[in-house]
Amino acid sequence: MINATLYRREMKGSVKLLLILAAVITLYVSVIIGMYEPEMMATLDSFYAVMPELMASVGMRAGATSLIGFMISYLYGFILLIFPMLFCILRGNGLIAKYVDNGSMATLVAAPVRRSTIAFTQMSVLLSGIVLLVAYSTALELALAMTGFPGELAAGELLTLNAGLLCLHLFIGGICFLSSCLFSETRTSLAFGAGIPALMYVLQMLANAAEDAKAARYFSLFTLFDANGLVAGESRALLGMFALLLGAVALYAAAIAIFSKKDLHL
Repeated sequence: MINATLYRREMKGSVKLLLILAAVITLYVSVIIGMYEPEMMATLDSFYAVMPELMASVGMRAGATSLIGFMISYLYGFILLIFPMLFCILRGNGLIAKYVDNGSMATLVAAPVRRSTIAFTQMSVLLSGIVLLVAYSTALELALAMTGFPGELAAGELLTLNAGLLCLHLFIGGICFLSSCLFSETRTSLAFGAGIPALMYVLQMLANAAEDAKAARYFSLFTLFDANGLVAGESRALLGMFALLLGAVALYAAAIAIFSKKDLHL
């Protein structure tokens, strides 16, 4: 169901964005893992004491006692959520809605290729980018931990953690892709595709920062990604991961079905 020519072309269009995001992730992951030593950890904990609400809002917590706990506190509340999410938003919109909005979709649908094949191919491009970013982050974390702090990081825990991270970003990508297939204008596609994940992240920030806003987490998809719970092997965290995966499958299936029957007005 994939058109190889279209897939290769669109993957080439993803390369620049993937390289930029990979470079930013490399910088932050390298710096954060390199700070896993008593003096720097004490400095970070002092920052938390000065501005606890601000740091808690992006998932940063003081007092980490292990490398995986330190990474969760300083990477999995902001860095590894926001940058892959940016890829989902930008590419999700550019793969369908942008073509419809500027009239280029007429060229694609005029070719002897079924609409479902076009949609499935574009979806595959988005999924490939998400998997590449998460896989790269995982390999980078393992390499830095093994060279800088041998024996400190259990590979199985990190793989479980990043499997949950992948499911989260697949779900976010599903929201973006569904919006792209549902709406014909880029501004509307972005309003929903970017607006929904961004709003949910803000709700998660509010829930993290203020006790009286804890209920906000029930309206955020990010609540289903429980990093500490995944590392601990908690059943609730694993259920949240599978819920994100099932939700992603449903969103992509709905997006392909909608695009296949959509009146494009080309």
